[in-house]
Amino acid sequence: MRIGITCYPTYGGSGVVATELGIELAALGHEVHFISYSQPFRLNGREEGIFYHEVPVSNYPLFEFPPYDLALASRMAEVAEFYALDLLHVHYAIPHSVSALLARQMLAAQGRRLPFVTTLHGTDITLVGLDRSYLPITRHAIKESDGVTSISRYLKEKTMEDFKVDRTIEVIENFVNCDVYTPLKDEEARARARARLARPDEAILMHLSNFRPVKRVTDAVKVFAQVAREIPAQLVLVGDGPDRSAAEWLAHDLGIHGRIHFLGKQDRVNELLPLADVLLLPSELESFGLAALESMACKVPPVATRVGGVPELVDDGVTGLLYNVGDVDGMAQGVLSLLHDRARLEEMRCAARRTAQQRFCASLVVPHYVRYYEQVLGAAG
Repeated sequence: MRIGITCYPTYGGSGVVATELGIELAALGHEVHFISYSQPFRLNGREEGIFYHEVPVSNYPLFEFPPYDLALASRMAEVAEFYALDLLHVHYAIPHSVSALLARQMLAAQGRRLPFVTTLHGTDITLVGLDRSYLPITRHAIKESDGVTSISRYLKEKTMEDFKVDRTIEVIENFVNCDVYTPLKDEEARARARARLARPDEAILMHLSNFRPVKRVTDAVKVFAQVAREIPAQLVLVGDGPDRSAAEWLAHDLGIHGRIHFLGKQDRVNELLPLADVLLLPSELESFGLAALESMACKVPPVATRVGGVPELVDDGVTGLLYNVGDVDGMAQGVLSLLHDRARLEEMRCAARRTAQQRFCASLVVPHYVRYYEQVLGAAG
């Protein structure tokens, strides 16, 4: 198939999943065309079968805000026509599914069929889409999509309830390449890599996010502060965003700034995650929890909040530990209990990796998308 994919190309779960999906589809022999305002950050430009089409946006003085959604719709229609795309797959409802709807209508007027699939990722529904100014157009785009998928049962149910849609929504969970996100089997190599971040006697806690308020990165710092009072440890914060400054000041005020590594945005998190003992995910909401899955694949159990789709991924007490939002004390005690009981930690590490391999590997999930595309194309035909 020839598939057009549109996503937000910046750091964030929806962009990561869309890009990885494109890479996996190309590896299966499909032709993938990314259509966005910049190249997705996980693409290196050398993947066979993958093409990138930039969306030019006019800065004409009349427009206070550049009309990206209209420019995107025009580019989608152009690429679909020039490269004979079979369908579009848009990630994140706003504005991508609206743009795809316009592109489909433009081509229909020329007698050309272009079905599109919308994948709902989370904040496009739980935050942006529920804004009263966006709710009607989001609902319309969902209803008009030729196919709709969601990354968790939680998000499917929330979409149907909040947007009052009665159409079928297919749950296709997020995935991870289990050959890329993998533990370091060579313990000597792991020890050498860990030495860049911590002494041999120190535990490593890690947090990975876009540092937006919903991720509650300051809770990760508070949890670490309690852990660090009890045992030698270091905290590694991977990512960047609006709450980074708040996290830095909190670390400074708590006197633990020297034991925290602010690494900023990193392209190769698969090389960092295996170095951790535990992942901290204290989010206020996660529609799935991709960072938790990536850590589990690397044999690192997540200590996370019991929100959204996370309980569908993390089996509390088996593959990780779950707590209520804001329960900093509980999370800290949970981390300490694992670090004090290395046998239990190792058992949890193995269970986490096993779950990732058995349920969430790309080799299992991506064919589900392919079958869904075929179903949508059959229905549209």
